[in-house]
Amino acid sequence: MDLITSAIVLGVAGNLATDAIKAAYTSLKDALIAKYGVQNKLIDAVNELESNRESTSRRGVVEEEVKNIQADKDPELVKLAQDLLNQLKKQPDGVPSITQNVSNVKFAATSATGNSTISKINDNAPAEDRKK
Repeated sequence: MDLITSAIVLGVAGNLATDAIKAAYTSLKDALIAKYGVQNKLIDAVNELESNRESTSRRGVVEEEVKNIQADKDPELVKLAQDLLNQLKKQPDGVPSITQNVSNVKFAATSATGNSTISKINDNAPAEDRKK
């Protein structure tokens, strides 16, 4: 997950707990709107995620739209995302966690920004695939 998507997802997951987090989140979202317009698939995806914070598919759409418009390549947006993540780290409980389940795929790759922990991996592949 790229830095901008991580910041958006974690900001929404953290329920914008403090004024500083709200301000950092709003700054990032406002910058996205200023750069790409309010009628944009990324902004639509962010709004949908805000209304359904637990949806892993909505998180995926945000990530896809960030990559489609290459927002993760914009230095200003990356800085604002990092500012938001820094505010989230200051919370007593730290950065909120995200659970992502991947199933029914032959091969899966997962990536994260910052500190991440993989707590459980199950190999549910058919026996003939495990022997290869």
